Amino acid sequence: MLRKLKSFDLQSQRILIRVDFNVPIENDTVVDDYRIRKTIPTIKYCIDQGTKVVLMSHLGRPKGKIDSKFSLMPAGEKLAELLEMPVKFSHDCISDDAINVSQNLQSGEVHLLENLRFYNEEIDNDSQFSMNLSKHGEIFINDAFGTAHREHASNVGIVKHFTNKGIGLLVEKELEFLSESLQDPSLPLLLIIGGAKIDTKIDVINRFLGLADNILIGGAMANTFLAANGYHMGKSLVESDKIDIAKKILLNASKTKTKIILPTDFNGELNSLGSEEFEYADKDNIKENMICEDIGKLSIDLFKNFISQSKTIFWNGTVGVAENKKFAVGTESIIDEIVNNECISVIGGGDTIAAVRNYDNELISAFSHASTGGGACLELLSGKKLPAIEILDKK
Repeated sequence: MLRKLKSFDLQSQRILIRVDFNVPIENDTVVDDYRIRKTIPTIKYCIDQGTKVVLMSHLGRPKGKIDSKFSLMPAGEKLAELLEMPVKFSHDCISDDAINVSQNLQSGEVHLLENLRFYNEEIDNDSQFSMNLSKHGEIFINDAFGTAHREHASNVGIVKHFTNKGIGLLVEKELEFLSESLQDPSLPLLLIIGGAKIDTKIDVINRFLGLADNILIGGAMANTFLAANGYHMGKSLVESDKIDIAKKILLNASKTKTKIILPTDFNGELNSLGSEEFEYADKDNIKENMICEDIGKLSIDLFKNFISQSKTIFWNGTVGVAENKKFAVGTESIIDEIVNNECISVIGGGDTIAAVRNYDNELISAFSHASTGGGACLELLSGKKLPAIEILDKK
């Protein structure tokens, strides 16, 4: 059975926690501490229980080489700031010195290990590397949802070295909203899917066919679905090799209770991205040189109508080029409508989270849950098992 953090007797125990501190760092400073903040409840709970806390994470892709650009030291400094207490830091994750620091911690102290991916053994799920990591703790807790779909040494290989293992408060919440809440959702259930590529979203859409009442599709994905319906999308991004997949999804949807809703109009530019030759068109009159970059007013009203009627909403992917304020109107309108609707609202995906925070950072807390995982979020919504969670559920 999957054990939760609060089921353990933690007093004076050394607890090794896999966290996700894979955050953007510029000039040795963390520029977005969202993922670090999301781990604070787990870390503080452990400290309050008199635990000795050891944290491990990866950062970027250093390809098995020590590279100061990928050091977790700035993350450690940000963590110390957020916890308002000192954090010990080791410049290696498996050295004798690092293990000695962990084994000599006092109750209430926190120790952060250097980037796990300075060793290729981490990604290779090397057994010896896993064993060396396990020397840091007596209890293993996985609170790194963002890596739960990967089979690495620090989240899968390490588990066999612990009798006492489980999930942290963050992973517990992720599973609650991305898995358990779908077992008996409040209806109507709405899925909003955006972004550029169909590949990563196919399984999610297929799972929600027959489960969701409505699916709203925006972003460049919508271009491919509209092309599948015979519309000419000008110079907009269309995945020509995915048109048959889009046709199949639309056909399958017609056999279920689920209605797929596509945009009816667009705002964009002519000739090239950044041309600032702005253009508006409905889906029947898109010029050959137009690039669709955001949904139009009619589509916004259409989407808002479905949102207002829904009791449970899952949203992954922006419905326009939201990093450009001129084409963030559709996405921001969706944010406003969901926030104003009294419903269970779950958002996921880095671009979606960023769009909400760039629009109004305070609004992120207005959603029932904002997932810290991109790929892991999509895997779970697709109904797939997450290796790093599944192995913790085994006896």
